[in-house]
Amino acid sequence: MDDLDATVLHLFAAEPRIGVLEASRRLGVARGTVQARLDKLAAGGVISGWGPELQPEALGYPVTAFLTLEIRQAPPHRQSGHDTVARHLASIPEVLEAFTITGAGDMWARVVARSNTDLQRVIDAVLSDAGIVRSSTVIALATQIPYRVLPLMDAAVGGRDRRVGSPT
Repeated sequence: MDDLDATVLHLFAAEPRIGVLEASRRLGVARGTVQARLDKLAAGGVISGWGPELQPEALGYPVTAFLTLEIRQAPPHRQSGHDTVARHLASIPEVLEAFTITGAGDMWARVVARSNTDLQRVIDAVLSDAGIVRSSTVIALATQIPYRVLPLMDAAVGGRDRRVGSPT
């Protein structure tokens, strides 16, 4: 990635519906250049999607919790373990993401619920898989730093402010 790639990404992150033609006008480069950069970044896996970002709170799920799951370790010939539990978790709409982890526990899941009472229903659904031995739950009180990648990208390509129209 170079400075132009980073600037293009900042612009599209700030205004996802801007369009390639308007982006090229604002950046002072050819439309084909912007499109080629976007295509290259998508092909390289830097851009992973163009869909709208949805907010669980606005969909009626204001409670966020993090579950640390301990997974039953199965013999190699039996179908169990992380993959089986992950398939189970994927079937629960309130499970937003899950990761295999190190340390205390084997898997971490971020879940949402309609209320603290509803969170119990979600936890019960998660725990209904026989591959889960136990879990612990932490409820999030507030988001201090939302998921972000642009500062990481900036650090990787030199750390300057790349917002269109900002001083360099």
